[in-house]
Amino acid sequence: MSAQSIYDTAPLGSLIRYSNGEPRPPERFTRKLKAWNNDNGIGRLVERRAEEIRPTYQSPAGFCLHLGNYGSQGIIAIVVNRHYSVESALHFEIIETPKPGMVRVLTSFGGRDELRHLAPHMAAAEEWMARNSYSGMHAEIVPAPDLVILPSSLGKAA
Repeated sequence: MSAQSIYDTAPLGSLIRYSNGEPRPPERFTRKLKAWNNDNGIGRLVERRAEEIRPTYQSPAGFCLHLGNYGSQGIIAIVVNRHYSVESALHFEIIETPKPGMVRVLTSFGGRDELRHLAPHMAAAEEWMARNSYSGMHAEIVPAPDLVILPSSLGKAA
């Protein structure tokens, strides 16, 4: 799939595989392997952003994948997210979508929703929300037909 297809069809919380289409180099080629790992991996779709047109610049629509959290002793020190434009040349594939009944914990800022946590049920989501404080946080149950609502289709206040 193209990046545009992921933007248009993948619901928030989906696991997405991204690839440059090249085979994985052998372990002994450490530099080539590091470069290959940069363009090949799996992440969770956590945000979509609409195209932005300003007087001084234009930013194409895109999405953000959460690649991982790093830290120790239960304390997260680094959160790794990667943003992709709909114009990206990489190949994308939806591996898994959230199941109906799961709960998305979202924060809203500037008209955009960002996935903070995907819980198996509402009790787990409420427990996570009690332990983690974000402004504008709310829970959303994944519906049976999980329809994608694009940021560009949302109305904006005048």
